[in-house]
Amino acid sequence: MKQMSEKRRRRIEKILYRDRRGKVIIYNRIFVMGLAMLLQIALVSVLLVKVFYTNSQNAVLTFLATNVVAFLLLLHIINNNDKLSGKFGWVIIILLMPVFGILMFFLYGDGRPTKKMNMKINAEKQKNYAALPAAKCIPGTPPMLSALSASQFLRTPKGKKAEQTDDTPREFADETENAKPCGITKYLSDFAGFPVSYDGEATYFSSGKETFEAIMEAVRGAKKFILAEYFIIAPGKTWSEFLAALVKKAEEGVQVRLIFDNAGCLKALPPHYDRYVESLHENIRCLTFNPIVPVFTVRINNRDHRKQIVVDGEVAFTGGINLADEYVGEIVRFGNWKDSGLRIRGSAANTFTMLFFNVWNAFRKDKDDVSLFYNFSAPVPSDTLAKEQSLSRAKAAKDGERAFLQPYDDSPLDKESVGETVYLDVINRARRYVWIYTPYLILDDEMRVALCSAAKRGVDVRIVAPGIPDKKLTYRLTKANFPPLMKAGVKIYTYTPGFVHAKSVLTDDRFAVVGTINLDYRSLYLNFENAVYFSDCSVADALKADYLSTFPLCKRIDYPDLKRGRLGRFVDSLLRVFETLF
Repeated sequence: MKQMSEKRRRRIEKILYRDRRGKVIIYNRIFVMGLAMLLQIALVSVLLVKVFYTNSQNAVLTFLATNVVAFLLLLHIINNNDKLSGKFGWVIIILLMPVFGILMFFLYGDGRPTKKMNMKINAEKQKNYAALPAAKCIPGTPPMLSALSASQFLRTPKGKKAEQTDDTPREFADETENAKPCGITKYLSDFAGFPVSYDGEATYFSSGKETFEAIMEAVRGAKKFILAEYFIIAPGKTWSEFLAALVKKAEEGVQVRLIFDNAGCLKALPPHYDRYVESLHENIRCLTFNPIVPVFTVRINNRDHRKQIVVDGEVAFTGGINLADEYVGEIVRFGNWKDSGLRIRGSAANTFTMLFFNVWNAFRKDKDDVSLFYNFSAPVPSDTLAKEQSLSRAKAAKDGERAFLQPYDDSPLDKESVGETVYLDVINRARRYVWIYTPYLILDDEMRVALCSAAKRGVDVRIVAPGIPDKKLTYRLTKANFPPLMKAGVKIYTYTPGFVHAKSVLTDDRFAVVGTINLDYRSLYLNFENAVYFSDCSVADALKADYLSTFPLCKRIDYPDLKRGRLGRFVDSLLRVFETLF
């Protein structure tokens, strides 16, 4: 428990809950960070100008050194394994503005966490996975968890022969046809290490308000522990109610763990807010993910965009909502806020617990024993395969096919875009329709081709985007992605009442993904994310009903709606060069 004086606690509460619009700018850390970075850029620029104008020899040497660094950086960008769309913009920036481009790349460009962060999280992933009850049903160690890096994975220790790989297909213990993981299911379980769950209950909520009410019901009923992880926490009725419930449960002996992302909360929370939360009760612990300091070399690209809660290892929640009033309809921002959420009961809650402690134990000195938080009474896949179906089935589920779900996460640590792989699989397997909710639409070539190809082969591809944007530049870039999709036959809808923040995909009444992953570069490659994949679950029926009730509220976009002059088209083209920064 972190101690805090009563005077400082009252000061933080005063800063947090008063109206700060246009006031006390020093408490807005975005301003402080931005000012510090601008000052450092200005300092470097002044030094370079001074060198060029006072000493021609130094100017030549500086010019040559800059070009050498730029050349080496371009080689690094071109030869790494990132997406071509992610490389293209940086190549242009560095070629046109070498000094500025180099500085910006070291701040934003690589998109991967530091080696120290990588090692910490990977070490915890391996420990937490080994203790996971369902891990015994996945033969061997999944490749994504077998090594800290690709180089370590491929390197053979000196004096030791390389091990031969086993080409025998790996299956579950139960050899019945329905027991075999295949396709994207096998990828998520055997390769990525996220077990299948056939038991329990899955409930879809079509609004943020419904989701938050269900969360609060579970939190108030907690007996052992509450694990909460959010991208944004903001002062208001929603956070006040949630925090009060956490304090009350802590007083009853419930262990509380809370993670919030530092970048996501820059505008909303004052410094040292994690210490403030911990000071409220000894049973509450809090972690600020990836704290930002005003130093130019810091990497702020990798954000914890996950939104999840686990209560007692029995029930878990995820979806689009953060702990702020606009997400649950307490205040109006950008019109009506359209969001969604999930409640998962059963063994799948253990996967959410594992995902939480992968981050928590990586950055806390006082680590928790994850085995104390797993629910060992929950069935594992090998137990449920021989029993009757537990999860409720979708109406369109095929006879003989079992309904199941798989929670998973995606991180920039492993250069494996799990979120995109799942989305592409769901889109590519579509035969009748693919319906999508996304607040942002900034696509790479592979995702764009998948959507266009689906539409060209006769699949009804519909994308619902916001009618009222929250970020104008990002929305303009989103609309710049409309024409090539529409040309292929993709139907684009904008949600007339306001802003869509839900993130989901539904295919053919059977396959669905609901979680935190947007269809943009940042979510797919830079952020820590989480979602749930469903096959033949009744969640597909609830999600379809939500889409069908939303389409009448939307406007279908036609070409006249996207008409741009020459200047507008030039701006759109320029924005697409920088799309990996949005």
